[in-house]
Amino acid sequence: MTHDLDEGRRPDAPDHDHLAPPVIVVGLDGSPSGWDALSWALGEALRSHGTVVAVHAVPVVDMAAAFGVPYDFAGVDQARHEIADQLRVEAADRAAKLGVELSFVTERGDATHALAEVARGLRAHLVVVGRSTQLWHRITGSLSHRLTSRDDAPIVVVVP
Repeated sequence: MTHDLDEGRRPDAPDHDHLAPPVIVVGLDGSPSGWDALSWALGEALRSHGTVVAVHAVPVVDMAAAFGVPYDFAGVDQARHEIADQLRVEAADRAAKLGVELSFVTERGDATHALAEVARGLRAHLVVVGRSTQLWHRITGSLSHRLTSRDDAPIVVVVP
């Protein structure tokens, strides 16, 4: 009797090399739930001997600019770079304390799209995000909800 190992597998599912360490993509925005997601992802990488890629998504257009309010593009861009640098340093410090390999990626655009594209490009084994605690996201749909409707990789939503 022979078994087809790929039987029942979706044709569009990621085809992971079983000898390669797992790649875990995590969304990091600096919020408490984002740091919880990073901590969970680092712990999972430690358990599975994997690597973590932290993705920080920067919006392309600020709401003030969208409504025609006077706006200092250079100042806002500089502030966004400083925030990304702070997140990179803190994430690297947390990963180093655990001995986990971490890469940091800053992407411009929507967080859902950024995480999905990075996960697809790296053939990630797992995507981890924190659950939003903002009331607005419960009404309009949160990042975690939008990601779970995609099939780029399994999604873990860390609940505070």
